[in-house]
Amino acid sequence: MKKIFPLIVVLITLSVVGILFIQMSWINNAIKLKHEEFLREVDQAMKNTTEELQGAFLQKENAIFPNLQSKQYFIDNNFTIQYFTKDDVALIINNELRANKIKQPYEFSVNNIFGNPVISSEGFNVQEQNNSFHTLLVPKAMNPETLYLYIKEDKSTVLRQMGWMIAASILFTSIIILAFSVTVRTLFNQKKLSEVKSDFINNMTHELKTPLATISLAIDALTNDKVIHDTDKIRYYSGMIKEENKRMNKQVEKILQAAKIERQDIKLSLQKLDAHQLINKVADNLTLQIQEKNGTLNLKLNAKQHEIEADEVHFSNIIFNLLDNAIKYSRDPMHIEVETLSNREGLTIKVKDNGIGMNKETQARIFEKFYRAHTGNLHNVKGFGLGLSYVKAIVDAHNGKIKVESTAGKGSTFTVTMPFSI
Repeated sequence: MKKIFPLIVVLITLSVVGILFIQMSWINNAIKLKHEEFLREVDQAMKNTTEELQGAFLQKENAIFPNLQSKQYFIDNNFTIQYFTKDDVALIINNELRANKIKQPYEFSVNNIFGNPVISSEGFNVQEQNNSFHTLLVPKAMNPETLYLYIKEDKSTVLRQMGWMIAASILFTSIIILAFSVTVRTLFNQKKLSEVKSDFINNMTHELKTPLATISLAIDALTNDKVIHDTDKIRYYSGMIKEENKRMNKQVEKILQAAKIERQDIKLSLQKLDAHQLINKVADNLTLQIQEKNGTLNLKLNAKQHEIEADEVHFSNIIFNLLDNAIKYSRDPMHIEVETLSNREGLTIKVKDNGIGMNKETQARIFEKFYRAHTGNLHNVKGFGLGLSYVKAIVDAHNGKIKVESTAGKGSTFTVTMPFSI
């Protein structure tokens, strides 16, 4: 999986880059073809213009010719643009341009053999003559005259003409990029889920293996001839089995509880509670664990208003999990502080420890299910990574808020705000 995953990402990236390159090449070629088509249309319009001018000239002369050769000879020797007015020339040019679907503004000039303008539109600029289309009105004339046509070609015209094609190309390319992003994101999520699943299975195996091993040893002891007739030892080993069985039940209950949270199957039994009373109760239950680590727990229950509407069991579990988490990741000498404050938002509970702390990455993921922070050289931290995800889900169910502030190596502070009433 570790080798296949990067390969998939590389292949998809190459595919998207290739598609983008092909799309850009196609658009560029399409613009070039459109421009070439425009040049052909202008060339055709100018040819038609010269033919129309020659035809108009013959009509003015009312000449009749026995054959094409004599007709062309007459044109070559007698045609001049001076037979036409500026408006006559402008009308013919305009008609031919529009007939060839050229709608851009234009200016024109007809110059004699010396390059001097004979007829020109008012807006024609001599400086633009080099950028103009040009053609001889009569190629074999004795005194040839040249038609210069300057078309104010807007570069965006081609883009406008191909607008729907370019828009569709951009749209579908964006969809491909979006699909690529979603695919890569899904792959990362799947990779993360796979790692989380492996960690969970390892943790679950470890957590269940210990009590099972203890129960197995206790059962072997009960069948021993020296123990089977000793009532005190039977009670001792029976009690051990009972305690380990309760421990396994708690672990299974945690997993089932997590499944309920995932299904959003949390049912709260709301009632008026004295938060300070419940905090004291949970703290008393954890006194032995704290004393075993030679730690201290300081309660600063200063909130003036400490009666909230909450589920007693779930609220107690919130406090227990936060304190249990502080104990797990503590360092000697362990010191935990619980402080309460009241404000307009509700009751604020702060659980502060002087433990190993967390980096920014861990803080961003600490409330994810099954996620467990890296503990460095601390290897005695057990659990499934469900405690804080459970706390977050229950706080959210009470319309509360929870956040964490932490510095690696200096400890963490979890702040829970519970509304006075839901």
